[in-house]
Amino acid sequence: MTAHSSPIWHPFTQHALFPQMRPIVSGAGAWLTDAAGEQVFDAISSWWVVTHGHCHPHIVQAIRDQAGRLDQVIFAGHTHEPAEHFAEKLLKQLPDGLTRLFFSDSGSTAVEVAIKMALGHFRHRGEARHRLVVMENGYHGDTVGTMSAGERGAFTQPYDPLLYTVDRIPFPAPGQEQATLDALERFARNPDTAALLVEPLVLGAGGMLFYSPNVLTEMAAICARYGVLLIADEVMTGWGRTGRFLACDHAGVVPDILCLSKGITGGHLPLAVTLCREQIFQSHWSTDRRRTFFHSSSYTANPIACAAGVANLELWETEPVQACIDAVAAVQMQGLARLAAHPKVTGARVLGTILAAEIGGPGSYMAADGPALLRFFAERNLLIRPLGNTLYLLPPYCSTAAELSACHDAMREAADAFG
Repeated sequence: MTAHSSPIWHPFTQHALFPQMRPIVSGAGAWLTDAAGEQVFDAISSWWVVTHGHCHPHIVQAIRDQAGRLDQVIFAGHTHEPAEHFAEKLLKQLPDGLTRLFFSDSGSTAVEVAIKMALGHFRHRGEARHRLVVMENGYHGDTVGTMSAGERGAFTQPYDPLLYTVDRIPFPAPGQEQATLDALERFARNPDTAALLVEPLVLGAGGMLFYSPNVLTEMAAICARYGVLLIADEVMTGWGRTGRFLACDHAGVVPDILCLSKGITGGHLPLAVTLCREQIFQSHWSTDRRRTFFHSSSYTANPIACAAGVANLELWETEPVQACIDAVAAVQMQGLARLAAHPKVTGARVLGTILAAEIGGPGSYMAADGPALLRFFAERNLLIRPLGNTLYLLPPYCSTAAELSACHDAMREAADAFG
């Protein structure tokens, strides 16, 4: 057994199967360039973070400018203009109801913050609510708290002794929606239930599983009826991926707590936020220091990352971002028709800019063909990273029809080879 030559341990990588990493030296638009000068089409937005394209000049310039003014300052007891400006702009972009914003630095921490906010809220109100309801097949991150809330399996088995118990409702597959709603109602009646945590409309790492906006609307109504907080994990689905700025917008739902990351800086720097309704902030407001919200990271609201976030929001204000999203979605619908006609493709589906399908039967992350599929696309200079035998595209919004059509062709070829 031989280890790879680099000392770096890469994420979600079995180095015994993938001993060599592909060195990338630059990026522009929807393309990456490797050390050999080969161009790679980034069909998954480099783990779902790139929105307007790699190295967008407006965001890059904002980062340069801010780096020369203020690089970092402790955010406890201090603030700065990039953070204040970002919060002001983001709240204008969101529906009314969310009034407070807490900074962190990744999707996992944004969800951890949300869970702690919910439990702290009820604790400080003198209510014994402490249980969390989640959806089967969900994924909310890789920290201990978010693993506890996600689907159990190969990802989590080594860490089972650390994970806390949650209540799970079934995924609302077509024709089975009522079972999901009935299960939620049973849990919501429990006076110990504090919050429902869900990925709105799309379960990402769980296999790009889609469900109806009507289900989300009904789940929100059940939560409101029983005083249960609704936490929307829009880490992946936010920033236009589903065709609207938030997936919740499709359902007319404003959650009690909202988690955003990934596209927050257009993919240029790590940043995350957790937003909440005013009463959640007010339940922590006190002269009693024990009611402080005890959470932070060293780089909370890093000024350079916040400046990138401001520049990203400026693009949403000044550029035809929605038109680009709509154009990508239209091409994905064309690809859907072509994929659905393939005899070895099942479950082809599109929501906004996201296209997904299975080859060779129902999806499974640990499907035997997963590593071979990854190599198949890499050999064609396509960054497509299957979830087992679930193939999906989640491209930057600058992607052209020709680029996406080439991805659709490659997915059909993969179905011929592996289906």
